[in-house]
Amino acid sequence: MSWRRGGGGDGGGVSRRWAVLLCVGSFCLGLLFTNRMWTLPEASEIARPNANVEEGNMPVAAECGSKKVQEKQDYRDILQVQDTHHDVQTLDKTIASLETELSAARSLQESLLNGSPVAEEFKVSESIGRRKYRMVIGINTAFSSRKRRDSIRYTWMPQGEKRKKLEEEKGIIIRFVIGHSAISGGIVDRAIEAEDRKHGDFMRIDHVEGYLALSGKTKTYFATAVSLWDADFYVKVDDDVHVNIATLGQILSKHALKPRVYIGCMKSGPVLSEKGVRYYEPEHWKFGESGNKYFRHATGQLYAISKDLATYISINKHILHKYINEDVSLGSWFIGLDAEHIDDRRLCCGTPPDCEWKAQAGNICAASFDWRCSGICNSEGRIWEVHNKCAEGEKALWNATF
Repeated sequence: MSWRRGGGGDGGGVSRRWAVLLCVGSFCLGLLFTNRMWTLPEASEIARPNANVEEGNMPVAAECGSKKVQEKQDYRDILQVQDTHHDVQTLDKTIASLETELSAARSLQESLLNGSPVAEEFKVSESIGRRKYRMVIGINTAFSSRKRRDSIRYTWMPQGEKRKKLEEEKGIIIRFVIGHSAISGGIVDRAIEAEDRKHGDFMRIDHVEGYLALSGKTKTYFATAVSLWDADFYVKVDDDVHVNIATLGQILSKHALKPRVYIGCMKSGPVLSEKGVRYYEPEHWKFGESGNKYFRHATGQLYAISKDLATYISINKHILHKYINEDVSLGSWFIGLDAEHIDDRRLCCGTPPDCEWKAQAGNICAASFDWRCSGICNSEGRIWEVHNKCAEGEKALWNATF
């Protein structure tokens, strides 16, 4: 290319003026292009520590501060988990309480529909509220056992104002448990009603009395008792057994904070398959080969269960299977449950001299009876002897703290 000084000329040369203009234009275009390519990011596009925490791209310079943010977030998560656990526990307790109240309402409805006698506690429990008791002792009795009941009333069971004081101050309920005859309102029912008017110590349940129906009676007793009284423990005892109430209360109080407790003298007797023998088991084939033993269960003279287990019986009473032997039935209802079996031999002491020697040694028995009789032999007369030699003393009961 040739450079020329003039404005005109021929050929392919470019004048200096045009060259200068082209250079200036190129420079301006370059500045414009560079300004568009290297524009600074907006303030909103600058990396923020919180955003990086969420995306997992933590800048090194902000690492210390981000750890504090993360720790604070973890602490909040822990608190949320704790609150959730507390809410679940509260909900479980509420559900258990509602199930108990529902069971009580159903028991009352069934009693009304069947025309069975309704205990006074059913009529007033809702109006006065449910008080918390330590234990309910149900003494299993029959229509023909008037002498046994009187022997208990005059030995280990407080009467009149003392029984009311026991309920109010110690939180201990004691009742004779009985159902009704096959013909409700018959002479035996009227006799029990007259006895109850005199002593006021009966708990009438919706059950037809009969020796072969003890499993059903036990089930109905627990279902009714847990509906009437809110207690830590529910005790069943036969009417030919001597009981030291304070010692029994001290034994049970050691397990009061446990949820599902089954307390008694645990045994595992043989399953008897021969008809006509005592304790014959018609469903012996369910327990395996001949000669097998029952699962561990408490002997029937006296045992106690916690409120949760009593509530379980109340809720499921229509589907719990009844074996011929009442103590076996109770033990079978807890198989498969997370229940703690507690074997305490103070609940099955012998009559004198056994319980007498133990009392002298300071190891007072909670219950005494003869194994060969499944109770105190001739209890109407001999229970006085047992009481005189093996009783804990009246002061022990009123001074006891549970």
